[in-house]
Amino acid sequence: MTVKDLKSTIRDVVDFPSKGIVFRDLTTLIKDGEALHVMSSALRELYADKGVTKVVGIESRGFIGGSILAYQLGCGFVPARKPGKLPAVTIKKAYAKEYGVDTIELHSDAINENDIVVIHDDLLATGGTMAACYELVKSMNPKKIYINFVVELTQLGGRKNLPAECEVTSLLTY
Repeated sequence: MTVKDLKSTIRDVVDFPSKGIVFRDLTTLIKDGEALHVMSSALRELYADKGVTKVVGIESRGFIGGSILAYQLGCGFVPARKPGKLPAVTIKKAYAKEYGVDTIELHSDAINENDIVVIHDDLLATGGTMAACYELVKSMNPKKIYINFVVELTQLGGRKNLPAECEVTSLLTY
């Protein structure tokens, strides 16, 4: 199995979460041992020689690939969570969604100026969540920030909402 073959393991769910949407369900990829191994190896190869010290995974599906990537690189994992889920002092960023506003938080001591960070999420749609998370991470002044997704839905144009100065990679595009 190759990275390209991973698309065949992703289930399309029509009209979820609302009519007209085709939801790309990655749970079928991660339940397949071979596909999960190919995905994790491909993620590791992207960042193996970049000196990454922390991987930030965005709640909740970003925790899966983000944790795997952090383990593969031998670095720390930082969860980016919805409000009220982290137990210590946090910093937060609100961002617009299609039907309102949401907020994302990080522990205020999660990242420092010596860190090289990959922010990971499972899927890039409109980019709002990732852009907010990037702003939080950037406010902690790390040496470098990378952005990564397993899947990118190119027709939604989310990449244009991400910072031009940041390297953005996606394993698969639709």
